[in-house]
Amino acid sequence: MILNNFKLDGRVAIVTGCNTGLGQGMALALAQAGADIVGVNVAAPDDTRTLIEATGRRFLDLRANLSDVSSIDGLVKQALTLTGSIDILVNNAGIIRREDAINFSEKDWDDVVDLNLKSVFFFSQAVARQYIAQGTGGKIINVASMLSYQGGVRVPSYTASKSGVMGITRALANEWAKHGINVNAIAPGYMSTDNTSALRADEARSTAILDRIPAGRWGVPADMAGPVVFLSSAAADYINGYTVAVDGGWLAR
Repeated sequence: MILNNFKLDGRVAIVTGCNTGLGQGMALALAQAGADIVGVNVAAPDDTRTLIEATGRRFLDLRANLSDVSSIDGLVKQALTLTGSIDILVNNAGIIRREDAINFSEKDWDDVVDLNLKSVFFFSQAVARQYIAQGTGGKIINVASMLSYQGGVRVPSYTASKSGVMGITRALANEWAKHGINVNAIAPGYMSTDNTSALRADEARSTAILDRIPAGRWGVPADMAGPVVFLSSAAADYINGYTVAVDGGWLAR
C-alpha cells in the first residue's frame, strides 16, 4: 500500500529550533507519522515535549546555541542515546535581523549567517557521517525561504543565508545521493509565526502581502506537516536536491 511509504514508525528525527512555530509544527507532524523526536533548542521546548509525548512518541530535549558549531558532534552523540541511530535531520533553527543594507552591521551579518547557513552545513555533515556509518542512508530537510528566490528588503544577511541554504541543499544532494542520503529543502512563504508578528500587526503591509497570496491567507505551522513528512519518508526516496515552496502560491503570482 502506498500509504505505508509515508509512515515513519521506528525512525528518529532531529529537529532544530522546535520549541515554537514552524519547527514545532514539523516535529509534531513527524511524531504523528511515527518518529521519535530529538529537539535541539536554546529555550525550553516544554509545549513541544507535551505535544510529542501525547502522540505516544519519545522526545529527547537537547540544548545548544547552534551559532557555535563546535557543539554539533556532541549533539549527534547524545541523539544516538535515544535508539542508537538517526534517520532524519530537519535543519530549522534560524534568526532574522532587519536593517537598511546601507547601515547593516557585521555582527548582524555574522549572527544570521552563522546560524542560518553555517550550522546547516556542519549539522548536515555530522549527520551524514552517521548515516554513512549506519549504512542505511537517511533524510536531511533544510528550511529555506521565499528569500531563497527573491531579494527581499532590509534583510540582506537573511536573504544571503537562505539563498545559501538552497544552494547547499543542491550541492550536498549531488555528493551524498550515492550513499542513499536525500537532501532536500522546504521554502515556507509568509507564515503566522513570531518572525512575522510585526508584519501582521502592520495593517497596510499585511494587506499588501495577502493581496499577493493566491490562497488569500497567511500560512500556519500545520501547512508544513505534509511536506516534511513526505520528504522524510520512503515516498521521497528518488527526490534529491529539490526545494519545495509552501507559500500559498506566492511564487506563482
